[in-house]
Amino acid sequence: MPVISLAAADSGISTMQTEIDTIGNNVANADSDGYQEADVQFSDILTQELSPGSGASTGLASTDPATVGAGAQVAAMQTNFSQGAIVQTGVPTDAAIQGSGFFVVSQGGNTYYTRDGDFQLDVNGTLAAANGAVVQGWAGTTSTTGPTGPITIPSSMTIPPQETANVTMGGNIPSGGTAFTTTATMYDAQGNAVPLTLTYTPSTSTPNVWTMQASVNGTNLFNSGVTLTFDSTGQLESYAVDGGASQKVTGQASIATTQALPTGFNWNEKAIDFVFPAPTSNGAVTQYTTEQTVGAASQDGYTEGSLQSWSIGQNGVITGTFTNGQSQQLGTIALANFSNPGGLDNLGNLQYQTTAASGLPQTGTPGSAGRGTLLGGALEQSNVDLANQLTSLIEAQTDYEADTKVVSSTETALQALVTNA
Repeated sequence: MPVISLAAADSGISTMQTEIDTIGNNVANADSDGYQEADVQFSDILTQELSPGSGASTGLASTDPATVGAGAQVAAMQTNFSQGAIVQTGVPTDAAIQGSGFFVVSQGGNTYYTRDGDFQLDVNGTLAAANGAVVQGWAGTTSTTGPTGPITIPSSMTIPPQETANVTMGGNIPSGGTAFTTTATMYDAQGNAVPLTLTYTPSTSTPNVWTMQASVNGTNLFNSGVTLTFDSTGQLESYAVDGGASQKVTGQASIATTQALPTGFNWNEKAIDFVFPAPTSNGAVTQYTTEQTVGAASQDGYTEGSLQSWSIGQNGVITGTFTNGQSQQLGTIALANFSNPGGLDNLGNLQYQTTAASGLPQTGTPGSAGRGTLLGGALEQSNVDLANQLTSLIEAQTDYEADTKVVSSTETALQALVTNA
């Protein structure tokens, strides 16, 4: 019996050492972004049955089986994948996962998975983890149903100019007002600024009627202009181009210029469309007694732009903002889910690898099919609870010391046995 107790105590010392090692690693990684706390699970070792159990018989009660164990063993190492606290960093390359899922990274031809979103751009503009693993996703506007690959964001990226084709109108024409002008800027095919002047003249004979003329450097874009007629509620009722037939406005109205576009610019378009939003809609052109605010609310042209900044959205989409005020999708970061995340193999370096126990990765866009969303400019901290870890450390230390007492007691018993033999 003393020999069994020695083996049991030895196994206890071994398992408690594993527990202390695990706690030490957890505490050491309490500040490692994306680190997931580990936990050791133990089970007992049964080695000998002293007597079997028996059923009741005449004059005898049933007896329970008697067994003796040989100590403890490590049954499993579990990883706690609960959400860690998220902190804002303001660094555009950082990303934190809110919910379940893993970033997909590639290194040395192998695919790994991580919760650490401490990313950076390498010399080629490729989005990568701190250890050089390349973040996987879909470049540009590539379909997210296809295979994943690297995402590259060159700092020298530019977008070409776009010629103005549509000018959207909006605002209020003051009822009973006098003639006035407004200005706006359009762009030709080379991205050159084109100065647009809009002149509004009220009818001298008919109330609620105005004529709008558009011009560039004194060259009119309509022959005689666009006649705008408003109803008694101040909404655009109809329009007529260059004195032609009146067109009733029932929705959005698009009015094309009738004169050749002015020389001195590079045009691919044959005409410019002036778009009037549907009456009563948000941004519709009105005629109220309030102040004059009418003008070109927006236009779809722009000059060449250089990448100025970019950000990561909740759906993993990386959106770049350019110096010309335009935005463009630069890529999409992928996330992977697993049927059994606990089955992933922890490789260290905050990376995991699939095993038969984890199942195959279910890769897709953040926020879909149960995958978490992303928070750009933020990092997920370690989910290690230091208070719990220190409490567990005290318990493990106490158990360790108790096992050493069993060893010393067993040694004393064996010495007495030898002495008395």
